[in-house]
Amino acid sequence: MNLVVAGAITLILTPLTARIISIFRESNLYTDVRGGTPRGAGLAPFTALTLFTPAPFNIPLAIMGVLAFIDDLSGRRRIGSLPLEWGQVSRGAGIIAVTALTYPVMGPSGFLVAMMVQPLNIADMQPGAACTSTMILSLLAIMVSIITGSDPYMPLLVLTVCAAYSPMDYAGRIMMGEVGNHSLAVALGISFYLAGGPLTLLSFFIISPLVIAAVRGEKLSSFLEEKLGIENPTPGDLYMDVLTGGGLGDLARKIILRNRSFSVDNRFLIALGFRRLLYNPFAG
Repeated sequence: MNLVVAGAITLILTPLTARIISIFRESNLYTDVRGGTPRGAGLAPFTALTLFTPAPFNIPLAIMGVLAFIDDLSGRRRIGSLPLEWGQVSRGAGIIAVTALTYPVMGPSGFLVAMMVQPLNIADMQPGAACTSTMILSLLAIMVSIITGSDPYMPLLVLTVCAAYSPMDYAGRIMMGEVGNHSLAVALGISFYLAGGPLTLLSFFIISPLVIAAVRGEKLSSFLEEKLGIENPTPGDLYMDVLTGGGLGDLARKIILRNRSFSVDNRFLIALGFRRLLYNPFAG
């Protein structure tokens, strides 16, 4: 019954949330993409997941969603004169919060649960990609749960909520935003852990970027060629983009690489995606 209610809530809230956001067209929750698109519609799946995720996992999921929504509201706004964006800080705070709050239950595995926000964030860059990736991964988690004899409720919840949200997303009429992809990411991480423990979570953390890279495929390759100048991207480049791309990955590059650039000529390293891993947008 919980699954039915969660799906119904998502079905009702998704168009309602999109309509409300459309009123505030001057906010960061609305973008000019595709002629105008509400980009905070992920509030619908976030609400359903928060309500129906069992304790104690509902609290870290809720906190991540709230902090992700702050990211959506702030957009790319910097913190005064600091080289940091509010969104980067709120996302980092969410990762720390999820890691700390899940530690009593799953130990250091909670960090991998929190870091699932990275690949799902990259998935949510074209209509339907995050939904397709999430549903594939939740189906795999359901299969593992059945094999291990674990309760499949959590991945079933993720699948139900995502499926209920997805029609408008596939049509390109809405964008889930950080609040949506971050809450789905944490819910998936919890699902992986409950399906088979730390090793299953680690395995899915490694597999997830492969699934997302395959789903985004052609468009992700075009992005690497046209925007980053990486010619003939390899599957390794796509994998590394999903695993280390976006604002969070670029912040890490700023800290670690500073303004240094690297040329990768070794074929083996190119195949593994080191051109994308070492691509530094801050190189001077």
